Order: sequence, then C-alpha cells, then structure tokens
Amino acid sequence: MQSRSDQRAGLVFGIAAYTMWGLLPLYWHLLDAASPSEILAHRMVWSLPVAVVILAVMRRWAWIRPLLRQPKRLALVLVCALVISTNWFLYIWAVNAGHVLEASLGYFINPLVSIAFGVLFLRERLRPLQWTAVGVGALAVVVMTVAYGKMPWIALGLAFSFATYGLVKKGIKLDGIEGFSAETTMQLLPALGFLIYLGARGESVFVSGGVGQALLLAGCGVATAVPLICFGASAVRLPLTVIGMLQYLAPSFQFVLGLTVFHEEMPAERWAGFGLVWGALALLTWDALRTTRRARRELADAAARAREAAAEQARTAQPGTASTGTAQPGSTSADAARTPAAESAAAGPADATGPTP
Repeated sequence: MQSRSDQRAGLVFGIAAYTMWGLLPLYWHLLDAASPSEILAHRMVWSLPVAVVILAVMRRWAWIRPLLRQPKRLALVLVCALVISTNWFLYIWAVNAGHVLEASLGYFINPLVSIAFGVLFLRERLRPLQWTAVGVGALAVVVMTVAYGKMPWIALGLAFSFATYGLVKKGIKLDGIEGFSAETTMQLLPALGFLIYLGARGESVFVSGGVGQALLLAGCGVATAVPLICFGASAVRLPLTVIGMLQYLAPSFQFVLGLTVFHEEMPAERWAGFGLVWGALALLTWDALRTTRRARRELADAAARAREAAAEQARTAQPGTASTGTAQPGSTSADAARTPAAESAAAGPADATGPTP
C-alpha cells in the first residue's frame, strides 16, 4: 500500500507527463525534415546524457549495482526499452505522416487497455461508477473508430505498446529517473550505430540540416526524458487503473492542437466521441471527490474510536496490575482503529482518483 504522500506525488507526476505528451506533436512537427528513424535514434542517444545529469545532481547511483545482480529485472528493462522504442517510432511516424487524429485515437484507446491490464494481471478493482465511466469511454472510442472509417492499426499499435510498457514498469519497481536511465542505456549503442551509418551515407539531417535542425534533434533528449521520467515516477506510485484515466489528458490536448494549430477536419462524429470522453472524465472526477470525502469521514471516525478505546483502557488500568478493562490481552488502542472503515479510508488519495489494488 502506497503512502498518502507517495500517491499525491504520483498524481502530480502523472498529470505533468500526460500534459507534456499532449503537446509533443508541436515539437515533432518542427523535425519533419528528418526521417522518423533518425528522430527516434536521436531521442535515444540524447536522452541518456540528460538522465545522467539528473542522476548526478540527485546523487542517485545506489540502484545500479543491485540491478546488475538481478538478471530477471534486467530482462524486464530490456523489454521496456524495446516496447517504448516501438511506441516512439510509431508515434513520430504518425505525426509527421499526417495521422495526428489516429495517433490521438490511440491514446484514447490506451487508457482502456491499461485498465484491462490492471484488472486482468494486477487484480485491481473498479467501483460501479468507474465501470460506467469506462463504458462511456469505450463508446467514445467506437464512435471515433467508425468515423475514421477503417481499422485504426496505428491507434491500436500505440495503445497496446504503451499499455504494455506501463505494465512491465510495475514489475521492475524502479523510480522514474532510474528506470528511464536503465532503458536508455540499453538503447544507446544501437541508436548511435544507426546515426553513424546515416552520417557515412550522407543522409543525416543532423549534419546537413543546419544548426537549427541539429539543436532540435539534440533537444529530443530533453523532450523525451522529462515526461517519461514523470510517467515512471507516477507508474510506481499509482494503480494502473488511475494511470489509465490520466491518459485521457494527452489525446485531449492533441485533439485541441489538431483543431487549432494543424487545422484538421473535425466532423460531427469526432465531436461526439470527444464529448463522450469528457463525459466519462466528469463521471470519474465526481466519483473521486465523493470517495475522498467519504474516506476522510471514515478515517476521522476510526481515529475517534481509537482515542475513546485508549481512554477507557487508561481509566480501567490499575497500577502494578494487568488491565481489567475492555481491552483483551495483547490488544492495543491501535487495534481499535483497525476497523473496516479505517481500512477503507486508508486508501487515501489514490482512492480519490481510482480503486486501490
């Protein structure tokens, strides 16, 4: 069970990550002179120096030696590196090939896949109103898929690859910066070799595209590292069901960009799907606020009962003899607070945005 402060931090990290990802098409649009494979390689190469600098500032090196001694966790890191590389390439290609709306659809589907993974593999639970919200979200995805007019393989690839990444991250149990550093370390040599190959063939935009393009390609490290580190920090602190709901933020920003910046067409069917998604989010928000208030009341009631039990025990205890009050041998006032209400309330802020695992 995560502490209340950890859950709050996870929520902040998650919101920050998905907001930045929602605005990322603006950055990739500036790099359309480069091929998606070159952009991907630069993301990998420049992300590691950014991660190393952050590790140095924070002095967080102690995790490296234990990780190297655990082959199973290293294998999971490799899986994460492969899956996120697939996700990165597909998303860059989709944006620069004019498929921003389908990429957005992928990140609308993604929360549903994450929720399914959480329920199926991690035994996370949803409250009835949350199931209703998920159903509304699924209806929104169906509406947008029908409006698109064909099987959205780009959207499905993005959704399943990133949901798999989140699931595997839960098994590695590394915080954001540590996990990101481990993954980019495994990506570095293949990516660097590919960039050297492009340079030898004279096909590198980094070399031939001028200072502006070179700086933008180098900036891929920062644009990649910051939101992914935030996501990693969120993934180890929140249930996947909560992560799944937060993921609606990114495609919402992408839809706004598609409408106001890229001027893509928005027929009535797409507007209907978009409205259904925000209806689902409204249901989740109302349910979260209601659950938080109830949990706080139950926690306060449990604490009051614990204080009353402790006071009663103190009144009935005699100096030099065992207590003859209502408390049983071996019990404490803390046991009095261990009631179903207190245990329900102990879920804290995570329960305000989603079910506890």
